[in-house]
Amino acid sequence: MHRGKGMKFVGDSRVHAVRHSNIPKDYSEYPGKTEAFWPNFLLKEWMVGAVFLIGYLSLTVAHPSPLERIADPTDTGYIPLPDWYFLFLYQMLKYSYASGPYTTIGAFIMPGIAAGGLLLAPFIDRGPERRPIKRPFATGFMLLALASIIFLTWESVVNHDWEAAKKQGAIVKTVAVDKEAEGYQLMQKNTCLTCHGDNLQGGAAAPTLQNLSLTPEEIAKIARNGRGAMPKGVFKGTDEELKKVTEYITQYNKK
Repeated sequence: MHRGKGMKFVGDSRVHAVRHSNIPKDYSEYPGKTEAFWPNFLLKEWMVGAVFLIGYLSLTVAHPSPLERIADPTDTGYIPLPDWYFLFLYQMLKYSYASGPYTTIGAFIMPGIAAGGLLLAPFIDRGPERRPIKRPFATGFMLLALASIIFLTWESVVNHDWEAAKKQGAIVKTVAVDKEAEGYQLMQKNTCLTCHGDNLQGGAAAPTLQNLSLTPEEIAKIARNGRGAMPKGVFKGTDEELKKVTEYITQYNKK
């Protein structure tokens, strides 16, 4: 037997006979239809992203986030407000069909349907067209979603009590009180500090007693007759003791 007898040579179509450099295809024959991913499309994406990034950085420098007082977990009356990009969801939870016993619908089901629609969009609209007018299904739902977000965000902004929000989050300057004073001891004796705090800073059931802008007579009247959540007759001391307490509180009022 001679060497090589009976051998067969098979060509593989996956191996090019002539090697070519990795040059993007020329799409000039199809203007406006498509373009090379690298570098044309990717460069445009980077440029748009850089513009938005610089814009957001400029906004953060020009308008820094406002600070509020230290979070108090015992303050059940505090109403939190989400960031602006969540205001439309915050507003939706105010409606009867998405709040109360239906909170699950507003908090999970409806946002879940919207997020699921985004995930299914490539499978639902598979047409080759890129112009919005040629894609009525995708364009219609996009415009509907955009209009809903804008409307709910606007409703949340115009219906929110911004003055009350400013007051509840205001940083109030407090000072360390004199805990050896007779007025402080009398407040401790009459359980005033249970609600108003050991530094008169207030709590979930009572306001702060610092920076009140009240006269001693007004404070005494509230201590005897009550106001708001404070019932009548809480202070059990004598008039002389009440006078010492009101004078003690007044020294921490606004100057």
